[in-house]
Amino acid sequence: MKRFIFLGLSLLALTACSPQEVVDDVVARTAESVISAVTGADVARCVVDHAETVELEVLARDVGVRAGTRTTAIIRGILDRPDTQTCLSRAHLTAPVLP
Repeated sequence: MKRFIFLGLSLLALTACSPQEVVDDVVARTAESVISAVTGADVARCVVDHAETVELEVLARDVGVRAGTRTTAIIRGILDRPDTQTCLSRAHLTAPVLP
């Protein structure tokens, strides 16, 4: 009986997440891996939190390759935003100088 209750609750929890939310999470995590290679992991979290969906999608496409000028320019643009700067200062971080 306990198995059926657990199974039912598990299925209920899975239906609470929409497929789009799952995709968005995968894109954000993939983009974060690209960003952290450029900025470091701590800074990458603030960048992801303040990036637009389209920017995350573009950055996620660069997974597995060296960051090019377009990737660096997108990250620099996100780092320059006031909200990102606030996030960095709250975390006692400074934005890296990007080429």
